Amino acid sequence: MSLYKVHGSGNDFFILDERKLSKPLTSSEIEQLRINLCDRETGLLGGADGILLIENVSKGTSLAKMRVINRDGSEASMCGNGLRTVARYLSDSYQKEFFSIETMFADLKVGKTDSFAEGVPAYQVEISPVSFDKDAVPMIYSQQTIIDKMIPELSNTLHFSVVSVPNPHLIAFVDHKGLYDGELERIAAYVNGENPIFLDGINVSFVEVVAENKLFVRTYERGVGLTSACGTAMCASSLMYALLYSRRFCEKITVKNTGGMVQTVVHETGDGGYWMELIGNATITHRINGTLPALLDETFNKLIIEETDEQTAYLEFIKSII
Repeated sequence: MSLYKVHGSGNDFFILDERKLSKPLTSSEIEQLRINLCDRETGLLGGADGILLIENVSKGTSLAKMRVINRDGSEASMCGNGLRTVARYLSDSYQKEFFSIETMFADLKVGKTDSFAEGVPAYQVEISPVSFDKDAVPMIYSQQTIIDKMIPELSNTLHFSVVSVPNPHLIAFVDHKGLYDGELERIAAYVNGENPIFLDGINVSFVEVVAENKLFVRTYERGVGLTSACGTAMCASSLMYALLYSRRFCEKITVKNTGGMVQTVVHETGDGGYWMELIGNATITHRINGTLPALLDETFNKLIIEETDEQTAYLEFIKSII
């Protein structure tokens, strides 16, 4: 079997195509793989933020279905950075540039686009559906929606917006100092522990408006913790920027994060809804060949691991944009 270590904006994963196995993985096998592969101290190649499982579609005409297993064992409804890497894997496998991938809540359009730099392939993916309704988050609160409002239980100074894209996100715009003053970590720990508002937890992002159509986003990802980047968080942040600051749509927004950079485009639909494009790298750092028993038994010395040159190219690209 083959396994791929990949990343989008530093958000790293292992891709495993279940369709190429003799039989689908059991729940206990997925859990064991998650433990063995993703742990940051003992995992394969320094661990990962999660595993991206590729399965046969359950309905529709998409090429395949993507499941996202977070490092803590929870399953995410979507992952924008991960979707780009799966788009690349499927594009290479089928020799197609534009197609759709099934996710938990929607079939999403994806496509190959111009490389960011030599050796830094890029893909664009659809991020949807979008909802501000508290039931989509879910959220227990007196108000049906929260857009640019204070939540006294969280802070006496910050204004928050809550949106599902479809992963749930809590967004606050801050100045540069506010990115690193500890409030992000404090609030994220509260809303992802036992709390009366977000019973299933929620992703939390602090956003700095650097310039017109330029953002910096720092995210605590539910099920992962502080992460180099979260694709749906960058899209949710871009949506709120378009609604609260620029009040324009269909313009490219550059979003930087600790893992690199993406571009987003916020679209308004005819019925007053929204969807986003997420454009960014899809980097393969390692190709791994071995057997499922070797992965389940954690006998990594039996694996054949090939490191690519793509991470070197990606780091050179990051240096060029800093």
